[in-house]
Amino acid sequence: MTTGTTGTRTGTGTRTDRDTDSDTGTPTDATQERLRRWRLVLGGDSADGTGCALSGQDAAMDGALGALYGRGEGQAKAGRDRSAGLGASAPSVARWLGDIRTYFPSSVVQVMQRDAIDRLGLSALLLEPEMLEAVEADVHLVGTLLSLNKAMPETTKETARAVVRKVVQDLEKRLATRTRATLAGALDRSARINRPRHHDIDWNRTIAANLKHYLPEYRTIVPERLIGYGRASQSVKKEVVLCIDQSGSMAASVVYASVFGAVLASMRSINTRLVVFDTAVVDLTDQLDDPVDVLFGTQLGGGTDINRALAYCQSQITRPAETVVVLISDLYEGGIRDEMLKRVAAMKASGVQFVALLALSDEGAPAYDREHAAALAALGAPAFACTPDLFPEVMAAAIEKRPIPVPDTA
Repeated sequence: MTTGTTGTRTGTGTRTDRDTDSDTGTPTDATQERLRRWRLVLGGDSADGTGCALSGQDAAMDGALGALYGRGEGQAKAGRDRSAGLGASAPSVARWLGDIRTYFPSSVVQVMQRDAIDRLGLSALLLEPEMLEAVEADVHLVGTLLSLNKAMPETTKETARAVVRKVVQDLEKRLATRTRATLAGALDRSARINRPRHHDIDWNRTIAANLKHYLPEYRTIVPERLIGYGRASQSVKKEVVLCIDQSGSMAASVVYASVFGAVLASMRSINTRLVVFDTAVVDLTDQLDDPVDVLFGTQLGGGTDINRALAYCQSQITRPAETVVVLISDLYEGGIRDEMLKRVAAMKASGVQFVALLALSDEGAPAYDREHAAALAALGAPAFACTPDLFPEVMAAAIEKRPIPVPDTA
């Protein structure tokens, strides 16, 4: 970085900023702020070129960053990882966690925590209750805790459940109301009937459907088809099967799917089944009243047998024309590929609405099997990554049997 320039110019030659004061030659406030930010980003090596010293809170922030991302000569050399200074001491890590929560916003804290777990191998420390109480809880932390579930000592499990419950409750607050409202509307629309009683006629849709039968001489419409509202709320009208890949790469999707499963199960007009799988298949439907129980009933990691999972789901379908099956998987199939595709084709031929989600998270499409995704698309079941905010619209479209709103990934 060069610090001695006198300014930058636009294409018309107009000076837009000065790096130094024209009278004293000292750096301007704007330049000092840029240098400060670059100094925090670059970490203070002799080669960073900023010549900027830090003090006070800036120095403390730099120390927290340096403990995780390291510093020192040669850290930028190709093929060498940065060193780090947290050590393996639980008290020092707990202090560091407190520091980053003091100096950085929650979204940055969560990223730094994930990096600490990945770069410094701190998973084992998460088995200590004191550590769990110090971390900033988010979906990714929940995924890490679930992957450690079997190794977790009894003294830690209650604290871990409390952390998971907090994240789940926050997600429910964010997602539940909109999901119920969107799906309730879809259920009402899908339940409309064509031979309604007089008080059940949907006049707006009836008029729109019969405009071609307008008689100008009588200035009226003679409807050939009446459209009415059904009464979806009085009985179960739709079956939803959530079939969730619980391999390690799908951790965030498992968390969101469990929350949505609980929300769907709370709606009387939807009969919801939740199935998780790796090479084995586990039906967690009886635990849907508490998504925390669902999450601790999963086993993140292991292989994948989509065909076996779909075979089980297919065996549970009794009303195919009223059923929506949602497969949430990266589609890396360890079972019989051709049989998997045949099952999807058979379900669709029977009237099942089949949706394949490569991920259910805010992070976009993960690595996935593109050949399998293309094969599903050829069967009329496009595979795409879905954000939690889009999921209610996807489910509404499936319930109403209209085109799925696949996001534009171009």
